Amino acid sequence: MKVNFADLINSDTPVLVDFYADWCGPCKVMAPVLQQVKSDVGEKVRIVKIDVDRHEALAGHYQVMSIPTLIMFKSGKEVWRQVGVVSASAIEKKVEDYA
Repeated sequence: MKVNFADLINSDTPVLVDFYADWCGPCKVMAPVLQQVKSDVGEKVRIVKIDVDRHEALAGHYQVMSIPTLIMFKSGKEVWRQVGVVSASAIEKKVEDYA
């Protein structure tokens, strides 16, 4: 089933999108951090990973210039953006702000 990105981010639950690439070292560092966030906050956030090499147009639309880039959406609007590696606690604080 193919999901429309606009439908995916248009949710009352915050949606955290991780723009990454398989070859990106810092992106690999973020993977366990995001797993930690999900286990800590559970259903308060939905985490989606977008491979910029496979979804270039989408990455371009959101002006993703560096990876990893994390963008949190709520009700279809961008509410937070962070480029680079970020701690689980910092992400969890943002989830709490928007949950």
